[in-house]
Amino acid sequence: MKNRKYLSILALVGALTLVAAACGDDDGGETGGTGGTPATGAAVDCEADEFGCVEIAAGEPIQLASLLSISGETAFLGTDSNHGVELAIDYLDEAFDATPGQLLGHDVTLQQEDDLCSPEGGQAGATAIAANPDIVAVIGTTCSGSALGVADTILGDKGILLFSPSNTNPGLTSEEAHQPFYFRTAHNDRIQGAIVADFVYNELGLTTAATINDESPYADGLAAAFRANFEDLGGTITDTEQVTSTDTDLGPVFTNIAATEPEVVYGPNFDPVCSLSYTQGSGILAKGTVQIGSDGCLVSSFPETVGDPIAGADYYASLPDVTAYESGDFYKNEYLPAYTDQYGKPTAGFNAHAFDATSILFDAIEAVAVDDGSGNLTISRTALRDAVQSTTDYQGMVGVLTCTPLGDCATAVSIGVYEYDHWPVEGGVDPTDPVFSKTLTLEDVL
Repeated sequence: MKNRKYLSILALVGALTLVAAACGDDDGGETGGTGGTPATGAAVDCEADEFGCVEIAAGEPIQLASLLSISGETAFLGTDSNHGVELAIDYLDEAFDATPGQLLGHDVTLQQEDDLCSPEGGQAGATAIAANPDIVAVIGTTCSGSALGVADTILGDKGILLFSPSNTNPGLTSEEAHQPFYFRTAHNDRIQGAIVADFVYNELGLTTAATINDESPYADGLAAAFRANFEDLGGTITDTEQVTSTDTDLGPVFTNIAATEPEVVYGPNFDPVCSLSYTQGSGILAKGTVQIGSDGCLVSSFPETVGDPIAGADYYASLPDVTAYESGDFYKNEYLPAYTDQYGKPTAGFNAHAFDATSILFDAIEAVAVDDGSGNLTISRTALRDAVQSTTDYQGMVGVLTCTPLGDCATAVSIGVYEYDHWPVEGGVDPTDPVFSKTLTLEDVL
């Protein structure tokens, strides 16, 4: 990839009445803003947009926000994604030089709020962002519980686009709950749950499993997806347990699980519940019982807490298969070296998803922004949403992205299963290739 604009945004039917100068030709060419030049010569009818417009004066910055977990036990996740956003801003001039580029002749600023990986954090952060009418769009949240019925609703009610790099709960893009201004480059956990179940049943040949999940929508939804798929394959769920993310003594729960004699325990939680499950559960479960986590576990805090693998106690975790895009020239030769030079080794697996989400957003802004000829920009909020939703066959680092009307942009996803401690994050030991990988589409699992 030699140019940041490596996405094709289709002509936006819904934007035609809002941004007269930002439409393509009759043959369906790209919308205005191609090559970093905003449309000029026509006004935007902001009164026709239910949510109005963002006005950016000449010389003033385009203001974005991030709503990610940047403190506490899950800071490894949110900080890592913020780095992806910052690198996308850096690359606006098509060079990773640790100097922010410009978009349509304007600087881009980033207001960082903390989602605290909780509904309370999502509410507080989204409320703070919504109070600023100059925020064009938001990259976030880190955790599904911060978005579902909270940040997605607060921001959506204002017509502020929320684009997540790491939310995976199926409910966020369901017919029942999807908010029209919500999108994600992260996978839908219906895919991840199916692939983990396939790994356990067909690859490991294990037919009995128990699950343990915390109170978060992420963990609850992913555990449920695993159970449904595992049983469909012919497996048996021996026990279903729930803990809270603040629990430090998991002994009683693992005693209950051990009594049902599962061959594998699936705990798709956030760390430190993951590392506590491994260290405490391994001393209670029968010898040879396998434990598996998912992307909330595969972060740098896990090896910091656990240290060396526990003898006779295999632990795996699933994550988007980074080898699927590590082989790409742009990721391998430009993006990852820049990330490492500026921030060190990644601490989680969603920074590239954040870069892709931000880059799609930049292209959408270029497509719909209208310049009055003096450097003053007008961005229709609904037109911006429509532009993102029209993203088709975007050649992103994490794969080809096409956004559905329900906000899922990762419609075909490769999930890898990694054996501890060969993990592709800081603290992992080479080689960091997955021991199992599979690609599924949304159509396969919905």
